[in-house]
This record gives sequence, C-alpha cells and structure tokens, in this order.
Amino acid sequence: MSNPALIRHLESFIPLKESEKVLFEGRFLTLKVKRKEKILAAGEVCKHYTFIVEGCFRMFGVDDKGFEHNIQFAAENDWIADIGSFHTQKPSLLNIEALEAGSVLQVKQQDLYFLYTHIPKLDRIFKVLIELKYIELQNRVLQNFSSTAEQRYLGFLEQYPHLSNRLPNTQIASYLGITPEFLSKVRRDLISK
Repeated sequence: MSNPALIRHLESFIPLKESEKVLFEGRFLTLKVKRKEKILAAGEVCKHYTFIVEGCFRMFGVDDKGFEHNIQFAAENDWIADIGSFHTQKPSLLNIEALEAGSVLQVKQQDLYFLYTHIPKLDRIFKVLIELKYIELQNRVLQNFSSTAEQRYLGFLEQYPHLSNRLPNTQIASYLGITPEFLSKVRRDLISK
C-alpha cells in the first residue's frame, strides 16, 4: 500500500477506490531529507512533484547580490515543486530546501501523467491544488505592493498558522521582504495593541 499520509491527503478531496490506490505502487519515491538539504537547486530541472510527509521546506530564489528571497513554505500534507520547471523540463531559477529534517514522497512527471490518465479524478485534485497555490501567489503579490509590513505578517499568519512557531525570524522576514529586526518590531507592536 502507498504511503497512508498521501492517500489520506488525496482522499480529503475525493475518495479513491482500492483499484485506484494500487496504481500508486512504485510511482512515488520515499526520500529522507536532512535539515538544510536541497531537493532542488537553481540550474537543475525540477524532476519531481514532492509531497511532504514530515518536515518543513522552503522554496526560494537568490538575487544578483546573493540575497535569498523565500517564495513559499510547505510542511506536512502539502506539496512543493517549481511547477514551471516541472512541466517544461527547463532549468529552475529556484531552490527547495529542508528547514527541518523530514520525509517526502516524490513523483516523476511521467508517473504523475500516468496517474492522471488512469485516475482522471486525480487530474482534478491536482488542478484544485494548483489553483489554490495560484490564489495564494496572487494574494501575496497583491499584499507585497499594497500592504504594510504588519498586514503582510498577518497575511502570513493566516496562510501559514501552523508554521509561525516553527520558522526562524530570518525565514519569515525573507518571505515578507523585511529585515528580522523589523519583523521583531512588527510582532512587538501587534502584542501591544
């Protein structure tokens, strides 16, 4: 049987028949990941869509000055991939790194497409997942040019309530586009309100 966490996650969208669950066998690679280990490095092609069983990951880019900019976080029961690189098979500009040691399940493009073909409702599940990530990205872009640092932080807490105590200030600040010191000030101001 495939990983129970993955099956439970998929069935939170649509129930799967036993005959469909069997098709997952051998299509996902289980990988143990150490803290700070990259499962995707800029310049590589994103060859896997990754489901997180355990741990916390970040997707980030590095600017011309060497500064890292977090784009996305993902933890248990979430997916992470550079979707553009995964679908086009072109080199990624992004990195995906473990912020905590963890365990993931990875599916290659041809295996995912096989599953889409043989389990059509899985195609729908992934469409919903990608639409939800797209909505998150749109909201984030809108917040970045129209919100205060405090509003962006509150948006972060709404989007990632389960991660606010797991992530260091430096990672959250990078995501918000502010310094860790300014994030500390924002937090203090919110507490004093």
